[in-house]
Amino acid sequence: MRTTQTSGTDALVAALLEGDPRALARLISLVEDRGPGYEAVIDALYPRTQTGGAYRLGITGPPGAGKSTLVDRLVPRFRREGKRVGILACDPTSPFSGGAVLGDRVRMQSLRDDEGVFIRSLATRGSLGGLSEMAHEVSVLLEAAGYDVIVFETIGVGQVEIDVMESADTVVVVLTPQSGDAIQALKAGLLEIADVFAMNKADQPEADRAAQALQLALRPDMTEEMWIPPILKISALQDEGIERLKDAIERHRAHLGARGLRKKREERLRAFLRRLVEEELRRRLWDASGTALLDSQIERIVRGEQGPFRAARELLQEHEKPR
Repeated sequence: MRTTQTSGTDALVAALLEGDPRALARLISLVEDRGPGYEAVIDALYPRTQTGGAYRLGITGPPGAGKSTLVDRLVPRFRREGKRVGILACDPTSPFSGGAVLGDRVRMQSLRDDEGVFIRSLATRGSLGGLSEMAHEVSVLLEAAGYDVIVFETIGVGQVEIDVMESADTVVVVLTPQSGDAIQALKAGLLEIADVFAMNKADQPEADRAAQALQLALRPDMTEEMWIPPILKISALQDEGIERLKDAIERHRAHLGARGLRKKREERLRAFLRRLVEEELRRRLWDASGTALLDSQIERIVRGEQGPFRAARELLQEHEKPR
């Protein structure tokens, strides 16, 4: 792994710690692009995130459910309490620039001029879990910069948005009644990741039925000691029910308590370290010599000299030899 930190990144880190949003934006770009020195930046800032300061909130759900509008209405409630909020909104990757296709700053009009809110669109860049692969690293920058609440808004792919469960302390699943989202939620396993359900566009005629379908789908063996995800009918567009939603989020935070939040943090760190180790092993395994060995094994398989499982074992054994 590269670990060299240049004097330029040193200066950016110092500026970030002093509250400079331009330094934060530049460091996010460095991390997203995995530029020179980004690993040293994360290593330098990570100890500052171990005090349990920032609360991580995930907003997920199908496309068109109104996630961005909900964030636009919810964040001012945190701001009224004096909390600084960082928003990481994940969007599809542009095939031309490699950046985010949609600019969530355009969709969150009321937050644009608030100096206590930082909004950044992150390109998924091939990640299939609903979040950018670098979302965790970027959240480290936000927490080190002193943001109290970090909001992850997923891309809205509908079926595989599980990364947010590993990244957030509380996950809000946003659904709408008119498109059968409640049934899709069951298929996608969203019952397992939801801490709070927000049935958006509650003025729709099917809202009550959809909420009942979700209620019936909740595990019947849940007890009072367990957290039972509330199902709240809201209208983000009309700014209705948002206060109740925020209250539900705060109740879940209280339910977790210090021990639960610490466990969440340790689970995030475990997943993060596993990813870093796996990435480094892949890089080492498929360097120039590893690729040559792979080509050699492929030729042997094609000639019928051995099978793929034996070839895989030999590749690993060769990689493990001292060099």
